[in-house]
Amino acid sequence: MSLIIEAIVIGILTGGVYALMASGLTLVFGVMNIINVGQGALVILGAYLSYFLQQKLHIDLFVGLLITLPVMFLLGLLIEWFFIRPIKRDRTMLSILVTYGVALVIEGVLNIIFSADNVKLQAWYVTASIRVGDFYLSYIYLFGFLLALVLLTALYLLLYRTKFGHSVRASMENRTAAELIGINVERVSAITFGIGIALAAAGGMAFGATNAFNAGSSYDLISRLLAIIIFGGMGSLSGALIASVSMLVIEDITSVVWSPVWASTVFFILLVVILLLRPQGLFGQVEGRKQ
Repeated sequence: MSLIIEAIVIGILTGGVYALMASGLTLVFGVMNIINVGQGALVILGAYLSYFLQQKLHIDLFVGLLITLPVMFLLGLLIEWFFIRPIKRDRTMLSILVTYGVALVIEGVLNIIFSADNVKLQAWYVTASIRVGDFYLSYIYLFGFLLALVLLTALYLLLYRTKFGHSVRASMENRTAAELIGINVERVSAITFGIGIALAAAGGMAFGATNAFNAGSSYDLISRLLAIIIFGGMGSLSGALIASVSMLVIEDITSVVWSPVWASTVFFILLVVILLLRPQGLFGQVEGRKQ
């Protein structure tokens, strides 16, 4: 029983980090109708930036976010300006090809700079642990979850308590109507894309501290993130949170009571069943978003 409780606790804490990474992906889709399949590569880029700051400049992982978040935000603005904004037709389909190309470039550059060897972020809270009942829990899981909680709360306040947030939500509901009432949708889209990439940097730091990674790790990661936002409903932030926690808890429990080999498979089987019963996902809209 203690193993199951441990699996549930770790699943919830890790699910918060995945929700952080997936929230940027689903936010971008909601506002821009863009499927950013490069999000996994950008998460790994964020992990490598934290690794560089730690190894070369001896900057703590969480302190380093003060550098990596703005850098990744600016990178997001550049990607949106040069690669996403020129797409005027068939945005959803073409965005998959464009962002996949961006992901390949990022992967290639990371392989050249850091090689294909696995690395893992190190800090005292990565190896130290705290006793919780009958098991020990590494501090990084707690700190990573708190980081996700803080940033997701900040994202919620931005979307629901600011004028910019009203513009974002209006763009998500109806892009054309938002333009007609004077909202600069292109500006909103650029900033939203930057926020989505910045969240990837934070998620990358937490991911890199709990998992060994290399430039090729983005493939497994993006498959998980896409599964999460499909499960929760494309464009739904609350859906991404619930789906992330559900996915990780299901995987960890399956790994304990059955076999680690079946951990991911069980979730994807459940995903197929959910989509057969509810194709739009848990919190997705039945009809497509108006343009």
